[in-house]
This record gives sequence, structure tokens and C-alpha cells, in this order.
Amino acid sequence: MIKRVFDLMLASLTVILLAPLMLCVALAIRLDSAGPAVFWSQRFGRDGRLFLMPKFRTMHIDTPLLPTHLLRDGASRVTRLGRFLRRTSLDELPQLFSVIAGDMSLVGPRPALFNQDDLMRLRAECGVTALRPGITGWAQINGRDELTISEKVTLEREYLARMSLAFDVKILILTIVRVLDRRSISH
Repeated sequence: MIKRVFDLMLASLTVILLAPLMLCVALAIRLDSAGPAVFWSQRFGRDGRLFLMPKFRTMHIDTPLLPTHLLRDGASRVTRLGRFLRRTSLDELPQLFSVIAGDMSLVGPRPALFNQDDLMRLRAECGVTALRPGITGWAQINGRDELTISEKVTLEREYLARMSLAFDVKILILTIVRVLDRRSISH
């Protein structure tokens, strides 16, 4: 309950403070390429239930629904502005609304794509699917795109065992540090 109240308060405050920035990003996306500013991605949430997760659109609208690293020509499908949004993680900001709605948490395992059955199977085996997915998480700050699926799940299982408000605050602070120094971001 404390985690949910913390998420709700911090996400709401962040949305209020960053509303002008999010509006500017949405407008810039519309000016940069054809299509909507927000992309709704079908993801696995708590207990393996599917939900729609918003992100600022960083790819052209005709891109197949696959993780970027699985696309044969993934880099060419990212828009000009999308490269910047991904490098700075600004594309993740609309997920604050998913935190407010209760589909996500600020900290937890990243929500798996609807077609990442291998990841979800491993998460289910160790109880990680009981967690709300997060905008950031222990695996995100310990390797992000460079981790194998089993390494991610090991870190997520560690998060589950260590979960506390203090640990969440530590992860949030480390996330800001990682975003600023751009380590472990390969997309």
C-alpha cells in the first residue's frame, strides 16, 4: 500500500511538473513524422494480464510490432527525433499515466511485450509476475539492453526479495544517473 501511495504521489507531481515538456515533445513528434505522438504498446502487466502502455512514438508508423533489437533494419525505422527521445529516455514519460492508472509502478520489472513468452515464462517460475511492471527497475540500471533474458529475471527476482521503499528510491536515483551518463543504452 505504501508503494502504491508513493507511486501515485510522485507520478502525479512529475506529470504536473513535466506537462509543458511532454506537450512540446508531442508537438515535435507530430512535426517530425507522420502518425500520432503516442504509441500504445500491448504489454504484459501484473499477473500476466495484458494492458496498453503509452510511449512517445519513436519509430515510423509502418514498423512491425517487434522489439527493436529483433528488427532486421531497426535503426532505419527510428525517426530523427526518436533517436534523441530514446537516448534521453523521454519516450518513457507517458508511462507516468499508467502509474497513475495503476497498471504500472515507478519501479518494477519492465513490462514485457505481448510476444515475449520466453521472458514471461521465466518470470512466472520465480514469482516476478506478481509485481506491477515498472518504468524503471533493478535490471534496467544493471545492464538494460545488454542483459540476457535469464540475467534480467535473476535481477528481477533479487528486486522482489529486496523490495522496499528505500530500495525503490535508490533505483530511481540510479536511473537518473544512468540516463544522464547513457550507459547500457544500445537502441
